[in-house]
Amino acid sequence: MQLVPGSERVIATSGANPVEGVVRWAPAKSLWIGAMTLAALVAGPVFFSWSGFALFLVTSGVTLCFGHSVGMHRRLIHNSFACPLWLEHICVYFGVLVGMAGPIGMTRIHDLRDWAQRQPDCHDFFCHRRGFWRDAWWQLHCRLHLDHPPEFRLEPRLAADRVHHWMERTWMWQQLPWAILFFLLGGWSWVIWGICVRVAVSVTGHWLVGHYAHREGHQTWIVEGAAAQGHNVAIAGLISMGESWHNNHHAFPGSAKLGLHPGEIDLGWRLLQIFEAMGLAWDIRTPETMPHRPALKRVAGREAADGAREVMG
Repeated sequence: MQLVPGSERVIATSGANPVEGVVRWAPAKSLWIGAMTLAALVAGPVFFSWSGFALFLVTSGVTLCFGHSVGMHRRLIHNSFACPLWLEHICVYFGVLVGMAGPIGMTRIHDLRDWAQRQPDCHDFFCHRRGFWRDAWWQLHCRLHLDHPPEFRLEPRLAADRVHHWMERTWMWQQLPWAILFFLLGGWSWVIWGICVRVAVSVTGHWLVGHYAHREGHQTWIVEGAAAQGHNVAIAGLISMGESWHNNHHAFPGSAKLGLHPGEIDLGWRLLQIFEAMGLAWDIRTPETMPHRPALKRVAGREAADGAREVMG
């Protein structure tokens, strides 16, 4: 198997292998999401209130859009736009509040998955090939331990950033100040819906989008020679802040714009346009400004051809 080189953070040595490995239960990860989900299922109905539900909607929207989509994914991981460091820290902090991982852990998991998916073959864990419930268990409660993993090396800018390292060390504890504030303002209803339900829904929803985005859905592009292909999950375009346009993302991973065609709602891109208008974002990468990828091919067929006819500016 001829390996594709890694990114600037993933250094693929000659012995690196994305196929051979074992999936093991990850206690801290499992207990974290398990506790949040249990609290949401048991206490959510008991402490339901319309104000708590409104808090859930608002905090989910802010943390997913500002935090996960724009801060963690488009800025920190893909460096698809430039912004002031203070804005990066704020957005990434909101991404930490989503409750999936710290910024360095999130970057490591993402880059390793991206590297593996670009290879001719990779472990089923990376491609979501297993059945629904097995994949849920694997992704939400376990970690894959490769027998021969590549080296992960942070670039100097991130390696020296004390704020990101602080958020990495304390990412679970970051919910606590907000839980105290919510309790003081709205009682247990705000704590359960503003923290537990939000984290459970956000983390489980992230897995659900990833599961289907690697298995079924519309495709405009394929990446020849890659073990995993992305699919657009249209039903989740709005609530995922544009992240479910995953076929577009596989085709143009460095693009800050994920919704490329008419009707593809991308709230993360709209937020970036606001930042740009305010002078807070620049050097924004889109498919038009990115180099040609020889392995990128349009899917044959009228529907795909019609959808790919124009990448909207």
